[in-house]
This record gives sequence, structure tokens and C-alpha cells, in this order.
Amino acid sequence: MKIGVLALQGAFIEHIKVLRSLDVEPVEVRKPEQLRDLDGLIIPGGESTTFGKLAVEYDLIEPIRAMCEQGKPVWGTCAGMIFLAKDVGRAQPLIGVMDVRVKRNAFGRQVDSFEADLDIPALEPRAPFHAIFIRAPFIESVGKGVEVLAKLDNGTIVAARQKNLLATSFHPELTNDARFHRYFLERVKKNG
Repeated sequence: MKIGVLALQGAFIEHIKVLRSLDVEPVEVRKPEQLRDLDGLIIPGGESTTFGKLAVEYDLIEPIRAMCEQGKPVWGTCAGMIFLAKDVGRAQPLIGVMDVRVKRNAFGRQVDSFEADLDIPALEPRAPFHAIFIRAPFIESVGKGVEVLAKLDNGTIVAARQKNLLATSFHPELTNDARFHRYFLERVKKNG
């Protein structure tokens, strides 16, 4: 199994480390040709406008969009979730394939970053998932066919799935809990 990690900026190294710990071959993706022969792609956290500018510069928007539309599993964490969304309330380069409206920097500035234990029934074994939110977005609304995977206690949506697409507001790669990565890899296996 070959999983790409978009390596333009942001927390891509952390995802690569988790994938290696799960005996998966990670591929750092910086050019369109590096998307070929991948079984799935992770778009890490970082800065979504920077992602967009670099993805346009390196001609990655259309190839990633095509990968999503062909049914390949793609997971966006934090800024990656913004990058996948159809609507972020402002003009910026997006893949724009997931039927969600996302609010950027929804919880405030860097100093407002926080951690929370989430109940995520889709993860096995069933136990709270300790989530790390850093200048995180959240999902304001979902379209038809989008499954909500996790909410904060106040009802704020922080994880969702739409067919082959997965999005999390938080950073599973910054924890010692690989269940979300395993969940994504299960989606990849089912796709193959």
C-alpha cells in the first residue's frame, strides 16, 4: 500500500512517521507525477492559503481533484479539511470536492488552541480519542451523503466522511493514537 502525504508545508513529517509505524510506504507528494500509483492521499495541517498558492504553482489542484473524483481515499486534517471543502466562505484555491461548509480558524488564534477527548464510534477499539486542535477549523454544515464522525460536546462538527473523503479539524498525527490513521487505511483497503 502506497499512501501519499502532500508535502508542500505543514505537518506532513508527522503523518509520514505514523504511516511508517503502521508498516505503510509513505510518499512525499510535491509534484503531480508523484500522485500516480498511490492508493490514497493525506493532506496535512498547515496554512490553507499557503497550501492553495503552492498547489496552484505546482499544478496539483486538478490532479488531486481528479484523484478524489476517481474514488481514491483522501484525508484532510485541519488545513487539509479546508482544502477539501466546497465552501469556506471566501475565495481561495481549493480542491472543493467535499460537500461541507468549513469555518477557518473557527476557535480563534494560536493561543486558543486546545485539546479534547472525543467519542468517535467509527474508531476501534471504542475509547475516547484525545484530539489536538491548533488554530482549527470546524464544519458549519454538511450536505447530503456526508457522515458526521465526531462532534465536540457543544455539537460542533469536527470530523466527517463523504464516500472516499475524510476530514478532521484536529491533528491525529500529533498524538500517540494511530486509530484514525488505521481507520483511513481501512478505507484505502476497501477501495482496493
